[in-house]
Amino acid sequence: MFRPSFLPALVLTVGLVAVPSIARAADATVTLDIHHAGCVLCGPIVKSSLVHVQGVKSVTVSQPNAMADVTAIVVYNPAVTRVATLIRTITDRGYPATVEAKATS
Repeated sequence: MFRPSFLPALVLTVGLVAVPSIARAADATVTLDIHHAGCVLCGPIVKSSLVHVQGVKSVTVSQPNAMADVTAIVVYNPAVTRVATLIRTITDRGYPATVEAKATS
């Protein structure tokens, strides 16, 4: 039988176990402009590089034609990685990256 003095400790323990699963950050999405990526192999290299970053959930790469730069849409966990890490990863591969500028109307 539980004694009343154990009840607060039990409630605290259950709360500490439940909070991390509730407090998990939602996934975030960023669109990166990848420069100097104007060949047919650049898109797959960019995608492969980003997919291997810890915390990245998915990468969608688009390249309008074989001579255009690449755009990458990255879904990631902001509790695990940051946009700066994604940019550094691609830049270190020889493709300078920036966050896509929002168009103003």
